Amino acid sequence: MFENLKALPPDAILRLIAEHQNDPREHKVDLGVGVYRNEQGRTPVLDSVKRAERRLLEEQETKAYLGSGGNPRFNDSMQLLMFGDAGTANDRIVTLQTPGGSGSLRVAAGLILRAKPGASVWTSEPTWANHVPLLGGAGVNLEVYPYYDEGSRSIRYGDMLDALNKIPAGDIVLLHGCCHNPTGMDPDPGQWREIAEVIASRRLLPFIDFAYQGFSAGLQEDALPVRLLLDRVPEMIVSSSCSKNFGLYRERVGSLSLVSETASTAAVVRSQAYNIVRTMYSMPPDHGAAIVAAILNDAKLRNEWLEELEAMRIRLKGMRELLATALREKAPGHDFSHIERGRGMFSFLGISAEQVSRLKSEFGVYMVDSSRINVAGITKNNIDYLGESIAKVL
Repeated sequence: MFENLKALPPDAILRLIAEHQNDPREHKVDLGVGVYRNEQGRTPVLDSVKRAERRLLEEQETKAYLGSGGNPRFNDSMQLLMFGDAGTANDRIVTLQTPGGSGSLRVAAGLILRAKPGASVWTSEPTWANHVPLLGGAGVNLEVYPYYDEGSRSIRYGDMLDALNKIPAGDIVLLHGCCHNPTGMDPDPGQWREIAEVIASRRLLPFIDFAYQGFSAGLQEDALPVRLLLDRVPEMIVSSSCSKNFGLYRERVGSLSLVSETASTAAVVRSQAYNIVRTMYSMPPDHGAAIVAAILNDAKLRNEWLEELEAMRIRLKGMRELLATALREKAPGHDFSHIERGRGMFSFLGISAEQVSRLKSEFGVYMVDSSRINVAGITKNNIDYLGESIAKVL
């Protein structure tokens, strides 16, 4: 049987990781891998996470299965984190714990296919590369709406709004809640309000990928799109991840929130979502969700986590400013101000695939072919070398 299979090319990011690891050059720089890194180039375990884990080790009394919906305390805490007070005991909202944001997206895809098989999911152009295999690979029909202009390195806001006004009623619009991946460019609060009004008036179903809450303007500020839409639409899907803001990458912790028009519909949605989970992975793992629940429900741990989250956000903003300043000095004929305007971990550098290839081969600077960079890979120690390397390939 297996002899009938054909080998597939390696994932671009995984290939980049291997190439960087095997590169013997001392000054190599990794801007490709999508994980947060501190000034020392490490992805640390947060102190708040360590304290929560120690508490769990002492207090946890069982390793029995969770149900298909996961940890109820975690689900309630995540619902409050995203929806604010409107998410408290809201019988329109069903929240499930999932294996990371990717698991959340995949469960959502299964639910869409059951609820409305012919519906299309409209994604931004560009969008996170894994949206296509996760949603499209599940059988969901994907369409695109304009989002980013490479020439001006800004959002094509007018074109985006025009496109939303033409999408058929009942279709699903996938939105990045904040820190758009890969561009780093988000609508401003006024634009989000206009987007929410168009989605509501056009009777579209918003599907928000909310992977970076707290990495843009702040924990509450970043939830604006979710909360705006909750007040305006009868139905909504929100996929969230704890990989970034809690640093729990390998624990695979995420959530899926499903908003229905009525409590009775929400109960039906819950039963369908649980059934999909049962046929895929049966129930989610416990450890990471237990950590998040412990942090969010303890005042001291929560305050410590909020300080650590703020430090990560400030560092990302600082590295954007550092790179933009370095390129102004080392490549004065080129405009890289968009890097400074962006939010979160990712930005397009705005160079060609050939220049990206030269950066890797000649200078050991690694990024994906689209020139998407992870600004967390920038440090005060490598910024001069990085700026000089980029200037040499322009």
